[in-house]
Amino acid sequence: MTTIDLAIDKDRRARAVKRARERNIVIPTYAQMKDPSKIPSNVKDELKGIGLWDIHPRNLFRINWHNQPLASGGTFGGVNYLELPSSLTGVPARILAIVGKWFPTGAHKVGAAFSCLVPRLVTGQFDPTTQKAVWPSTGNYCRGGAYDSALLGCESIAILPEGMSKERFEWLSKVAGETIKTPGSESNVKEIFDKCWELRKSGQDLMIFNQFEEFGNYLWHFEVTGHAMEEVFKHAARPGDRFRGITSATGSAGTIASGDYMKKIFPDSKIAASEALQCPTLLENGFGSHRIEGIGDKHVPWIHNSKNTDLVVAVDDNAVVNVSRLFNEEAGRAYLVERGVPEKLVGQLDLLGFSGISNVLTAVKMAKYYEMDENDVIITVLTDSMELYHSRIGEMRGEMGDYTDTNAAADYARWILQQSTDNMLELRYPDRRRVHNLKYYTWVEQQGRTYEEIQQQWYQPNYWTDVQGQADEIDELIVAFNTDVGLVK
Repeated sequence: MTTIDLAIDKDRRARAVKRARERNIVIPTYAQMKDPSKIPSNVKDELKGIGLWDIHPRNLFRINWHNQPLASGGTFGGVNYLELPSSLTGVPARILAIVGKWFPTGAHKVGAAFSCLVPRLVTGQFDPTTQKAVWPSTGNYCRGGAYDSALLGCESIAILPEGMSKERFEWLSKVAGETIKTPGSESNVKEIFDKCWELRKSGQDLMIFNQFEEFGNYLWHFEVTGHAMEEVFKHAARPGDRFRGITSATGSAGTIASGDYMKKIFPDSKIAASEALQCPTLLENGFGSHRIEGIGDKHVPWIHNSKNTDLVVAVDDNAVVNVSRLFNEEAGRAYLVERGVPEKLVGQLDLLGFSGISNVLTAVKMAKYYEMDENDVIITVLTDSMELYHSRIGEMRGEMGDYTDTNAAADYARWILQQSTDNMLELRYPDRRRVHNLKYYTWVEQQGRTYEEIQQQWYQPNYWTDVQGQADEIDELIVAFNTDVGLVK
């Protein structure tokens, strides 16, 4: 189906309403997630006494980019972002990075999970009183799904590769009803899909929210992340500045949908999709394994609008893991300050998790490729923070020894200043079609999509815009659901 199915099941919806009333749940609208000034004042008052990561129903209203950067008691302000200066990046272009740490669960994927679940909840397609919610993921998405499920009091199954960071598993052990570890690591997505088929055939009453094909994921980032980027550019832009584009790992192809929104506002801007050099699927139909946790690969997600992607960038995972040490080890931070990077910014570099570092390095490569100057602005995304990767730093110390000034100088020079325009491809029309055609092997041959659907994605002019236009309709359903729950003041 091209758009998100909004058919209503009255009986199941009535049970969902009852469960929401019992669990004290009020659901925010897309309009409120884009603009928290529309959130009721009584909700804001409640949030002043609630921790950011608390499993509390009012934290649904914190699923947005505007949360005050506080662990507890914060309400809302401007979009959280960093500007990464040329003293750090080595390029004159302005690189702005919106910050995902200040979401419940510490990662922006809780928004994608919310947007996959809520349309089915408010229509009655998903019954939280009888069904298990299944969240297939390479890390943060299943955490967001488990969080949302816990609020509803419904059973959840989180699926993620066994090689992901231990912080993810420790958190899931306390929140998810069941955690399934699939073989491999970041790039082993097919194994996750295979587990989903196994669960479908098990006879359990469950619903699988597959972020790689759920248009709720696409819509949340188009609407909420896209508007956040627009707000950041308008806030930061100086006279003469030009918005040039966004960079995002392809991952589940949710975050990169923000570029579709920004292109509507800035038609000349570019969308750069990045992946690991060790698994160059978009670049050259390649495969492999890598260490950039949170980006998934070896397939093209069903919801990736490849027809609107301009540039493919492959980032060496060695760059990401070494830069993570540079940004988080004491010697690395001291070296950056000596090099002239503002000390305040250096103290905030733990806001960049592995995929965030990769997104920033993609922006550096993009700036060099297009020969951007100080009036050119790129926006990228810090999907999570090092709070989810501290164990990796400890593992690297064990493998490579203590981090020294010499290590810092070498990593800064090699992995940041010497980023080049190699392993990049500016996509022509046939290149975009090649990327799109890769979907066939995963989605038509393996996952039950049809030949007609994959053709519609490429040739039907309104395929993507129809999805983009559903937020208002879903908001009406959310308002009606909240009204029936009866907790809105």
